[in-house]
Amino acid sequence: MRIKVVIMGAAGRDFHNFNVCFRDNKKYEVVSFTATQIPGIEKRVYPPELAGPNYPDGIPIYPEENLPELIREHNVDQVVFAYSDVSHEYVMHRASIVLASGADFRLMSPSSTMLRAKVPVVSVCAVRTGSGKSQTSRRVCQILRKMGYKVVVVRHPMPYGDLRKQVCQRFASMDDLDKYKCTIEEREDYEPHIANGFVVYAGVDYERILREAEKEADVIVWDGGNNDVSFYVSDLYIVVADPHRPGHELTYHPGETNLRMADVVVINKVDTADPEGIEIVRKNVKTVNPDATIVKTASPVTVDNPELVRGKKVLVVEDGPTLTHGGMAYGAGTIIAKKLGASVVDPRPYAVGSIVDVFEKYSHIRGLLPAVGYGKEQIRELEETINATPCDVVVIGTPIDLRQALRLDKPAVRVRYELQDVGKPDLEDVLSSRFSKR
Repeated sequence: MRIKVVIMGAAGRDFHNFNVCFRDNKKYEVVSFTATQIPGIEKRVYPPELAGPNYPDGIPIYPEENLPELIREHNVDQVVFAYSDVSHEYVMHRASIVLASGADFRLMSPSSTMLRAKVPVVSVCAVRTGSGKSQTSRRVCQILRKMGYKVVVVRHPMPYGDLRKQVCQRFASMDDLDKYKCTIEEREDYEPHIANGFVVYAGVDYERILREAEKEADVIVWDGGNNDVSFYVSDLYIVVADPHRPGHELTYHPGETNLRMADVVVINKVDTADPEGIEIVRKNVKTVNPDATIVKTASPVTVDNPELVRGKKVLVVEDGPTLTHGGMAYGAGTIIAKKLGASVVDPRPYAVGSIVDVFEKYSHIRGLLPAVGYGKEQIRELEETINATPCDVVVIGTPIDLRQALRLDKPAVRVRYELQDVGKPDLEDVLSSRFSKR
C-alpha cells in the first residue's frame, strides 16, 4: 500500500517538496496540503496540471487547523513540515499535534530537495525574515555583473494566485509585474532586481524554472524567501544574519540549518545594531560553523525628502513579512521617523477588514502598519487604512514605492536602504575568490 502523506506548508516550500520528491513517486500518496501564514491560500486545489498523472483530480489544500481531522480521516502515515521562519518550539508543537494524532512527523533534508543546475549558483538565504536578503542579493548580482557575468535571479516562490498561470514566470520589465497580476509582496522582491537590469524567474515548478533560467545565465543567483533553504545545489552559500535579533540564528527553523550550511555569513545592519548584539551573532556563528567566512555589512537608511518628515505626524508603513512572521517590531521607516523627530501615529484604530485581523494575530505590531497585500481585496483594505489614518505624511519603509500600487490621499516619502560593505573581507572579496573575472 502507498504511504499516505500530508504536506504542511505556506504555498512555497511545500509545493517544491511535492514536485521533487512525491509527484512521480508511486510509493507515496499525498492526500492533501495544509496552509498557514499567508491569508487566502487555503481552500484551493493544487491543480492536476501541476500534480501530475498520479493525481488526476489535483490535491486539495486545507487550513492547517484541520490537520488532526485530516490525519484521522485519511489514515495518514506521515506529515511533512514544509514552511519557514518559525521557532524551534513552534515546530515541536506542530510535531506533538501530529504524533498525538497517530502519524509520523517528518522534516526533509536540504540535500533531498535541492536541484542541480548546469551553471554556477550563488544562493542568498537568511536566519530570519527581514535580515537583509534582498539588498544582499542585489549587491551580489551587481558584483558578478561587474566581473563580466550574465546574471539571472531566481526568487523563492510566492504563488498566491492561480497556480496554473504561475508555473514558470519570467520578469524582465515592469510591465511583466502587471501581466502576472503581482501582489505587493511579489513586487517588493521582483521590482528592485528588474530596475537594476536583471531578469527574475519565479513560480511553482522550480525544475522547469531552473532549466529556463540556465539557458540565459552564466550564473544564477538564488534570492531566498523567509529563512528557507535554497532549492538549488549551490557553489556559494551566503546566509544573512540580523544582530537586531541576536540569538534567533540558533532558535528558528530552518534558519539554523542555513547558518550551519553557510560558506559565508553576512552580519548585516551593523550600523544600527547594538555592539552586544553583533558580538552575540559573531560568537554563535563561530560556535556552530567555525569555517564560515564572516562579512559585516551596513544597511544605511535614507529618505527622499527628510524635511517632509521632520517633526511631523507620520504614519509608518513597513515591509509586511518582516513585521508579521518575521517578528520585528520596527523597520527602516521607524528608524527614519525617530531620527527626524517625527510623531508616529498608531494606525490600529483606523484599520479595516483583514488589516484588523493582522493586528490581532501579530499583537507585537504597535504604532506601525505592515504593508500586507496578498490579493486585490487586501490591497484595497491597506489603501483604506492608510487614507483613514490622520497624519501629515506617510513614511513608506517598504522595498518598493507603494505610491505606484496604491492611491494615497496624503503626501508620502520613500525610505531606501542598500547594502554597504564594512571592513574586510567584503562580498567582492568572497565572490572574487570563487569566480574569476570573465
